[in-house]
Amino acid sequence: MEITVKSFEELSINELHDLLKLRSEIFVVEQNCVYLDIDGKDQKALHVMGTIGNALVAYTRCFPPGEYFEEAAIGRVSVNQAHRSGGYGHQIMKASMQAIDKKFKTKTIKLSAQTYLIPFYESHGFESMGEEYLEDGIPHIEMVKRA
Repeated sequence: MEITVKSFEELSINELHDLLKLRSEIFVVEQNCVYLDIDGKDQKALHVMGTIGNALVAYTRCFPPGEYFEEAAIGRVSVNQAHRSGGYGHQIMKASMQAIDKKFKTKTIKLSAQTYLIPFYESHGFESMGEEYLEDGIPHIEMVKRA
């Protein structure tokens, strides 16, 4: 999988289409959750894309400290359903953490995790904090990775 990191302004129209499509396939259709994915935050995010050939198979968006949380943040962690057994989720998380370190000069990162993915995020050094809560009807918990 090839990793590309771009600001919103650097995205091509096709890349923007592909990342919005992937996010909709997972968070709206697959999870049967009606919510507004286009939330006005993409323009402030760093977009980490994992492709095989011309196909987007993994994606995250990353934010500098103070933009989403007090800490740097990773969100919209997405892996195409057909590629989930290939370790691409781990690859995109590692690439996202490296991009945050390089671009925002921090290793402290916060995210809002769907609770069933706690072990996945723990494998990358994140720790749960606070109480479980519902976001768009799906159980979540905040998790932090400290420097």
